[in-house]
Amino acid sequence: MSEKPFYHSWFQSIHDPNERFELDEIVYQASDGALLEVVHDKDELRKTSAEDWKSLFRQRNLVNDFPYGSGVWGKKEWVLPNIANDNVVSMFEGHTNLYWAERYGEELGIADLWIKQCGNTHTGSFKDLGMTVLVSMVKEMISRGKNIPAVACASTGDTSAALSAYAAAAGIPAIVFLPRGKVSVAQLIQPVANGAIVFALDTDFDGCMEIVKEISQKDGIYLANSMNSLRIEGQKTVGIEIVEQFDWEVPDWVVIPGGNLGNVSALAKGFDLMFDLGLIDRTPRIVCAQAESANPLYLSYRKDFRVFEPIAARSTIATAIQIGNPVSIEKAISALQRHGGIVEQASEAEIADACARGDRTGLFNCPHTGVALAAMEKLVKSGTIAKGERVIVISTAHGLKFVDFKVRYHQMELEGVESQIPNPPIELPAKYEKVRDEMLRQIEQRFYG
Repeated sequence: MSEKPFYHSWFQSIHDPNERFELDEIVYQASDGALLEVVHDKDELRKTSAEDWKSLFRQRNLVNDFPYGSGVWGKKEWVLPNIANDNVVSMFEGHTNLYWAERYGEELGIADLWIKQCGNTHTGSFKDLGMTVLVSMVKEMISRGKNIPAVACASTGDTSAALSAYAAAAGIPAIVFLPRGKVSVAQLIQPVANGAIVFALDTDFDGCMEIVKEISQKDGIYLANSMNSLRIEGQKTVGIEIVEQFDWEVPDWVVIPGGNLGNVSALAKGFDLMFDLGLIDRTPRIVCAQAESANPLYLSYRKDFRVFEPIAARSTIATAIQIGNPVSIEKAISALQRHGGIVEQASEAEIADACARGDRTGLFNCPHTGVALAAMEKLVKSGTIAKGERVIVISTAHGLKFVDFKVRYHQMELEGVESQIPNPPIELPAKYEKVRDEMLRQIEQRFYG
């Protein structure tokens, strides 16, 4: 690319393409209440060939030239082109590994199963990918003279961790609203440690969301939840990165857990952009996996998306997706319809046991990833996913954030779940003969029995 082109992107109503806003405007919804999306000038992007885009991304891969070594900012022209590099707030997010789940796949009868380990990032979840974009834009807006006293989010844990870390790095005040007693200690301590103002409210996520929306409307606090479509621009790089890691070969299926559903639309948006710019010639089918206790999208899917009705989400071990009224429902349904999408659900027992089965083959994923694993297992068993197809499961967060869930599973103390493959510690006196005899018995029983 000899001459530096000018790239432009803007907010646009998902209902009316003529309703547009600049990205530094403080706006979250269109005049009719519809969500916005970030739209890029694809005519300008097409002036660069598909091969030149691939070459550019390859040159930037993991380099120390700030900010392009980031998995998000290496694709800056496709994400947030008109921001000064000095205002980018990056922790070298992205570039998470694709793990070939060979043993796990063999047990299911599929040889081409991969786990995209999005939890192997700074705050331990895929939320970093979106938050680097949002917080960077806030820093840019402040540098342009916008009055933004703080940035706030409602969260079930991971969003608050990402916001608090990136805001702390940028020196911007952060406020998080959490449902009291419904996030893990590991998730709670992250915003506390990063110096955010943390409110634990006597409600669920949907209640926290109502509070943060009211505060953003009345008090000038900038909203950082996924209804702010800046987040989607970073999260869409997951799909781009997956294809890039396969040398631009497109997988057959991508399975992702869904709660507020921004990640579903983000994944589709990345695939759509690659297709529109000629980097790929087809797109994968997308599966959104929901917990049976919080399954409004699944219920709508069962009615061919003709109707959608919010529900009161019940308690689930997949706490981060315990959401009954997802903000990004319209975007998610559109994404699934464009990509031959399927919605599957999983019970609490199916989630817990799928996590345990994966862990027995070397994984250590969060319960939300367990929802995706359980859904994938069901679709393989039904024959919907063929055994020769390439399947990618998106692991959204690191298992170390949810050790209490794993401990309770192996101690057989998960309420309503009868653990199928528990592995509690074996307590014995410190006597060689007793230890030896039990050790040999366990080896024979577990591996050769």
